[in-house]
Amino acid sequence: MTDDRPNEPARPMAKVMAFLRGSGPNILVEALVNFILPFAIYNYAEAPLGEVRALLASSVPPILWSLVEFARHRRIDALSMLVLGGIVLSLLAMLGGGGVKFLQLREKLVTGLIGLAFLGSALVRRPLIYELARATMLRRSEDEAAEFAALQIHAGFRRTMDVMTLVWGFALLADAAISAMFVMTLSVRANLIVNPILGYGTMGALSLWTFWYGRLQRRRGEARRAMAAAAAIDTGSTRRGDDA
Repeated sequence: MTDDRPNEPARPMAKVMAFLRGSGPNILVEALVNFILPFAIYNYAEAPLGEVRALLASSVPPILWSLVEFARHRRIDALSMLVLGGIVLSLLAMLGGGGVKFLQLREKLVTGLIGLAFLGSALVRRPLIYELARATMLRRSEDEAAEFAALQIHAGFRRTMDVMTLVWGFALLADAAISAMFVMTLSVRANLIVNPILGYGTMGALSLWTFWYGRLQRRRGEARRAMAAAAAIDTGSTRRGDDA
């Protein structure tokens, strides 16, 4: 009898390697555009342009990358509108006067406003998590999106979408608040390093939690439906026994 247990640790590693092969190039481009280039541009431009103009110049690569990504998908849905809204807010943050600290704070308002949008959508019972998930599925398959939409008849599913949306909203507000604290206490150079790490760390933690919580609630829902089906069978059997 063979024992496959020694091979079990290789399965997660295989999944990680498959993810890196598929998404590795995109991750490298994201790091280049949103982390390395802004830091390099600011370092090069600070002396001739000053802090404010150098910071504005360092914001150009991430905004251009967002515009390119938006143009690539060419679909108007909740996900695209959220991305476009972030781009517009980022551009607006570059306008107006003030010093370098105020410019950095205006940029972090984007994260805060998106967090408020999540919370507001939960209050009006149109959770953004549901809209974003459905938009992502529509990009892959209309049948998959239709099956996902059909789950709205279950109260547990709606509650899960509400909880996810609230967690995202509060986490993004916390990210904005912590980033604002860093803006007021750290140098511009330090912020160009710390804020991307905080932002990516927040998004990574939220994504992992969403995946875990979604699977947990799906298993619980399946267990509840199985118990309800078993109870219905038992009730039917009892009725038939009474009739006999």
